[in-house]
Amino acid sequence: MRRKITIIAISCLLLLSGCSLISEVNSTVEYANDATEYIETVQKFSNQLPTLAKDAVRDEAGRESLESELMAMKEEIGKFNQIKPPTIAEDLHNQIMDSNKKFEEAIDLYLTDMENGIIRPLEETGILTTITDISTLLENIQQLVN
Repeated sequence: MRRKITIIAISCLLLLSGCSLISEVNSTVEYANDATEYIETVQKFSNQLPTLAKDAVRDEAGRESLESELMAMKEEIGKFNQIKPPTIAEDLHNQIMDSNKKFEEAIDLYLTDMENGIIRPLEETGILTTITDISTLLENIQQLVN
């Protein structure tokens, strides 16, 4: 009888630890998908940014469009920063958050300059450099699930 109880107890423990492992794997896959989607959004923004900046120099509608897109990107940054990463991805998430902080600061500076009637070349803002830094982390994210 004691042997049966021991076997049942061990089986339950193995089953519960297996569920925890499955949960961690699912969490990692979900995080990798969310992070990949975020980085693709950043890259899309990066592709649109030069045209938006050129249009902003030309007229008020262009400035409003650029401002709107910069604000939308700040919202995306905020949403991503709220994600709780799985344990295995915490260091990577912290790297992205560090880059996001620089990204958001550069956007804020650009918006402040725009309010003061200044539209600087993008190369001087740090926005494109920070986007590149964030984009380079995509490979690391994809390795989480491979």
